Amino acid sequence: MRCRSCCMFVLALLSGPVAVFSADEEVPETASIRPAIERAIPLLEQGAFGSSRQRKCFTCHNQALPVMVLSKAQKDGFSVDSENLEKQVQHTVAHLNRGLANYREGRGQGGQVITAGYALWSLLEAGLESSETTAAVSHYLLEYQKDTDHWSHRGSRPPSSGSDFTTTYVALHSLVGFGTAEQQSRIDARIRTISPWILKEIPQDTEDHVFRLRSLPYIDAEKPFIEKAISELIDLQRSDGGWAQTSDLQSDAYATASVLLALIQVSERTLQDPVISRGVDYLLKQQTKEGSWHVVTRAKPFQTYYESGFPYGADQFISITASSWATWVLLEVLSH
Repeated sequence: MRCRSCCMFVLALLSGPVAVFSADEEVPETASIRPAIERAIPLLEQGAFGSSRQRKCFTCHNQALPVMVLSKAQKDGFSVDSENLEKQVQHTVAHLNRGLANYREGRGQGGQVITAGYALWSLLEAGLESSETTAAVSHYLLEYQKDTDHWSHRGSRPPSSGSDFTTTYVALHSLVGFGTAEQQSRIDARIRTISPWILKEIPQDTEDHVFRLRSLPYIDAEKPFIEKAISELIDLQRSDGGWAQTSDLQSDAYATASVLLALIQVSERTLQDPVISRGVDYLLKQQTKEGSWHVVTRAKPFQTYYESGFPYGADQFISITASSWATWVLLEVLSH
């Protein structure tokens, strides 16, 4: 896939020295990471299953992120409910198929680019083959806001819904992964259009920083710019090892895990890097005995409330997202 080659390009650029531990610093024990993953998996499965049972629609928080993480866990040899995982994948496909006519006409579904982009991203991680459905959604992503210099979404559910960097990334990543040969020239043209915006727009919070960095492998960003973007994210790390969503909030698992995953996947940092180690240590300390991470929501409710089976009541949706990011980080550090 082109997305893999993009990442390899960035890794080659950033193959210079990375900080290592001094004698008095400790690396988190990898033996403690595997049990943390094993505790998290059943809760992610429960939250995904409960949401699909309660709601016909696909959700980014209860389907997309859990599907990505459970797919990774299964590939890495962890015990995963394969039947439930396949049901979540098919739940996602069924949701897209219900909007197939709209996608073909460039109109999309509720949630617009965020929904379409996260849905395709999850299907990529699950290993789904390209299809008529993914081609139609890719067509929609190319048509929607095609006269603008980036994709935007104004939602009331921060941090993941409302960042233009996130919206642009999920569209870009999905197009590179699922775009057809016939769409390639349009994809290339769209990348040329959005590249200046990604390079000049100033991130306003941690979510923006994370998804700007994730977008850089897809555009012609020069090495100093990529290194600066990485340094800016590292500079936001708190003394407790975590990151906060905004400067006036405390560290939490959502911000911390999303940053760590971006740093690991884009610059191939490992647990031997003190930045990664301190962040992983923060996540391990914040995980509950049951296996989840609790994050307090900042989102304004706009849909009928329901219980998915994931804990924390009104905080369940941001918490399952945070728990998914955190589990993915732990999987990555084990495999590096």
